Amino acid sequence: MSSMAEMVENNVMDVLSGRTDNRNPHEAVADFARQVLQPDMALVVVFVAPGHDLDKMGLLFKASFPDCPVIGCTTSGEITPDGYSENSVTGFSLSGKNTKAKPYAIESVKNLQPETIQSIKDDARKKISNFHKNHKNSNEFALFFVDGMSGAEERSVALLYQALQNIPLIGGSAGDNLRFKETFVLVDGEFKTDAAVATLICTTLPFETFKTQHFIPTETKLVITSADPSTRTVYEINGLPAAEEYARLIGVSQQGLLPAVFSRFPLMLRIGGEYYVRSLQKKNDDGSLTFYCAIDNGLVLTIGKGVDLVENLNQALMDVSSRVKDPQLLITCECILRRVEVLQDGLTDRVDDILKKYNAIGFHSYGEQFNAVHVNQTFSGVMIGRKQ
Repeated sequence: MSSMAEMVENNVMDVLSGRTDNRNPHEAVADFARQVLQPDMALVVVFVAPGHDLDKMGLLFKASFPDCPVIGCTTSGEITPDGYSENSVTGFSLSGKNTKAKPYAIESVKNLQPETIQSIKDDARKKISNFHKNHKNSNEFALFFVDGMSGAEERSVALLYQALQNIPLIGGSAGDNLRFKETFVLVDGEFKTDAAVATLICTTLPFETFKTQHFIPTETKLVITSADPSTRTVYEINGLPAAEEYARLIGVSQQGLLPAVFSRFPLMLRIGGEYYVRSLQKKNDDGSLTFYCAIDNGLVLTIGKGVDLVENLNQALMDVSSRVKDPQLLITCECILRRVEVLQDGLTDRVDDILKKYNAIGFHSYGEQFNAVHVNQTFSGVMIGRKQ
């Protein structure tokens, strides 16, 4: 990977975004590269739908951008310059003397070792110190993409956030279009499982990280009475079979426990006075429930109730843009269950109009990371403005 010193400076930061629906790996990468190629690139980020030839595409991305790091992951839907998409490739490139980026590959994320995090911490502090010496009023944030089937998000993001000494962090868990088989992270020309990539971005440009969710707690509470945290599986709720009790509490049949229902009736956990969504992934044949996040015995959860998703999203982005003047890029990770709800309710055009207004580029994920917490059913991101 390129070091900070190797990243050439430019007068302004340029953001070029791209999208292609081509399925031929050579043609797809070439098409994408034509759209985002620019002088002196600091970073290229790509989001690739499952089903593409990932082995070939990883090598082609590296060859197409030989002097610039390329990171990314597989998706459960893409957020492109045209709005929501599927089975596509999308992403962006960053360039500018006001911004530098350094990715850190994390292998074997399921068994993350302290020395891996320590090495990231040591190098990142040097990069930040050097950037601050040459750029006044600079700040930094981190992007984090992780194997969405690893089950390692909680531990890895907590350790990383602590190591980076509370630098704002946003990220997402890679997807595979709700197959729940294999998800991949792209780093150094290879799509890998059981991996993650953390990217430090230092900039003098205005930015703000944020998350929003459109759920509020109801009065209905429940207790997890039997669970396997290692597999995120719940076997009993309130002392009864998990799927049976959850279905009873929300008033549907067990046969109706599908993603469209999960998207409307998530569970919520209160942490430090704030409620976080704990989304369900699937109902298993044995009547247990698998979640997108860690679930442990004894947790008291509350069933959530949705408010207007479109209005919530529009207001959240308006609030952020009032502080980040003239936004030129919105990097976002949005939960797959939000996408399910948007599609089911016919809200795509309204959501697309909002996303295009802020040049949103991102993907639909199996969970989002915000600072030290792995969250669900959120729209999380970082809005980057222009230097005033």
